[in-house]
Amino acid sequence: MKNEATGLRRIFTAFEFSMKGLKACYKSEAAFRQEVWLSVILIPLAMIFGKTGIEQSILIATVFLVLIVEILNSAIESVVDRIGDEYHVLSGAAKDMGSAAVWLSLMLLIVVWLIILI
Repeated sequence: MKNEATGLRRIFTAFEFSMKGLKACYKSEAAFRQEVWLSVILIPLAMIFGKTGIEQSILIATVFLVLIVEILNSAIESVVDRIGDEYHVLSGAAKDMGSAAVWLSLMLLIVVWLIILI
């Protein structure tokens, strides 16, 4: 169904869809739940350990990046799974690439936090 709302109504509708997406990801993806709870810990720590507003912003941005990439990975997995359960090399590659993106975002988080904290 195409959303034909305009103006302020479109913004509210987009917000509703976004909240539905966050809720669906939280309910169905254990990795996302873990990363959400990790962000509950890391975001306050970023405010404590970041010496400047820029450092705090960068630390928090890496946390959000992990969450964003995890949601995109989950979306890819959902689409691939909807197509079918049988293995296909392209389906496997798509899931592996999504997983690699999550891993890279986690590595970026670790590197940035280490550089800023050390």
